[in-house]
Amino acid sequence: MSFKLAIFDMDGTILNTIDDLTDSCNVLLEQYGLPTHTVDEFKFFVGNGIPKAVERALPQGTDEAFFKKFLAEYIEYYENHCAIKTAPYKGIPECIKTLRFHGVKIAVNTNKIEPAAIELCNNYFPGLFDIISGSRPGMPPKPAPDGIFEILERAGMTKEEAAAPDGAVFIGDSDVDIQTGLNAGINVIGVDWGFRGRDFLLRHKAPRVVMSPLELVAEIVQD
Repeated sequence: MSFKLAIFDMDGTILNTIDDLTDSCNVLLEQYGLPTHTVDEFKFFVGNGIPKAVERALPQGTDEAFFKKFLAEYIEYYENHCAIKTAPYKGIPECIKTLRFHGVKIAVNTNKIEPAAIELCNNYFPGLFDIISGSRPGMPPKPAPDGIFEILERAGMTKEEAAAPDGAVFIGDSDVDIQTGLNAGINVIGVDWGFRGRDFLLRHKAPRVVMSPLELVAEIVQD
């Protein structure tokens, strides 16, 4: 028995994007004479969408006008610098190809701005994703389940079908991803190799956590 639909988070799940996310923010922080952040710090800024990450990166008490200006500049800068150090996690392209070989539909649900998400998928996973749902006006960020519901609709799957043991599964590396899948009422798998790690995910109600892309394939495709 295999899942019919596998929905992946992007940052920390299929792509290691943290260096480009951090560098883009630090470039702008330096321009304004503000404190910069390490990669390890930025791992805990991301997960709830770019506006929230920027809010966490800026000093407490930043006024709204500057926040909006910085956010707009960050979005523009990152869109032009999102593929410098970014790379797929080892074994992920092969994992996705194997799932497709077994007839599993593949999708991405990310809080990353949708044009950047599409560009990254085209660059690193050409032709491997059937549906991409990212951040855009009117789309609430994860952990809201709206992006997953959009994917289900585009995949021709009802919420009831998605909730079945062989329906849809959401795969992610953060507490936000776990909550998103649970909010959508579908199956959820956490991955150890991303920004949070196994122990953190288990503490945040992950039903199961896999340690490698090979183990992920075994969870999704079960003969």
